[in-house]
Amino acid sequence: MTPESRTITLPGEPGSAVAVTVAEGDLATREMTLNIGPQHPSTHGVLRVVITLDGERIHTAEPVIGYMHRGFEKLAEARDYRQIIALVNRHDWLSAFCNELGVAIAVERLMGLEVPERAQWIRMLLAEWNRVLNHLVFIGSYGLELGAITPVFYAFREREDIQEILEAATGGRLHFTFNRIGGLKDDLPKGFLRRSAELVRKVRNRLADYEGLLLGNQIFRKRTVGVGALPGNVAKDFGVSGPILQACGVAEDSRKTEPYLRYDQVEFDVPVGKNGDSFDRFWVLFRRMEESLRIIEQVHDRIPSGPVMPPKMPKTIKAPEGWIYQRTENPLGECGYYLVSRGDKTPWRLKMRTASFSNVSMIPYLLPGILVPDMIAVLGSVFFVVGDVDR
Repeated sequence: MTPESRTITLPGEPGSAVAVTVAEGDLATREMTLNIGPQHPSTHGVLRVVITLDGERIHTAEPVIGYMHRGFEKLAEARDYRQIIALVNRHDWLSAFCNELGVAIAVERLMGLEVPERAQWIRMLLAEWNRVLNHLVFIGSYGLELGAITPVFYAFREREDIQEILEAATGGRLHFTFNRIGGLKDDLPKGFLRRSAELVRKVRNRLADYEGLLLGNQIFRKRTVGVGALPGNVAKDFGVSGPILQACGVAEDSRKTEPYLRYDQVEFDVPVGKNGDSFDRFWVLFRRMEESLRIIEQVHDRIPSGPVMPPKMPKTIKAPEGWIYQRTENPLGECGYYLVSRGDKTPWRLKMRTASFSNVSMIPYLLPGILVPDMIAVLGSVFFVVGDVDR
């Protein structure tokens, strides 16, 4: 047999096989195209990823977006500033309070409104509970995607407890619409801070369950450590933010680098990973929940009394002519609102920068070169909500 040929085995008569020697160039191969999605069970929403395969190894990957596009930015230009808040909390349906918070702050800064101190601390309290609420979904669903069914039941157990106190405060379960231009819809109900403090202790104790089920699980580590590594410089080139950027060792967090509300008055750390792989992305997401609980405890101790809306608010909200860009640290990363006003009660232009869009954009970098089974681990660790991609 020459170096340019090899022997392959072909099926012959029943129960037998035939060995055939063929030249290397006689075996023509071609890449296979495979569609992942767009049905919902494929990923965290209606997303389609077109991959080409060389055997079981991914050669190229192309995310196809737009299945859930609703034209939020154009809708916002036909509604006044109060109505926008009811729209904006829907693009990332797991981060409703944080979505509407950014719009409220942008309009308030453009108008020069002074938000009452108590309202700012309450906003921070509810934003951090919303962050934990968001992360629990990905903590539970990521385990499920890798074959562990128990974590998702644990995650929704904690979510239900948090949903109860948020519903008690806002009256909403998923789309809170609790922020108002200038402050908040209502003050906190009686006993809320006590219930919130009890829930912090309860959730912190239960986080130990996830340590054993996932972070300390050898099968989980085998599926995630070293899989889908993302260098920090590449992540920044793609505009990646939030837990995915922090997993690459970049401690970028809008609450630290450009503080809003009263984040400059509380102590918390920005957890960072070392390798930027699937395990680090999950680890950072988990540690972020612990830091949110730290912030919530500090808010409990420092929240002042007083009103939650300015004493004199105009009946019609009209932002003066000008523009502003406001960024906030949403659960999935940086969320930015670019608002342009011509002095009317509706914005002239409103452009939204969502975390999920940038996070999804680097899928073509992460997937090539890995095997198909590892694709699930990588996609699951790219935390995104498709409504946040398509807007």
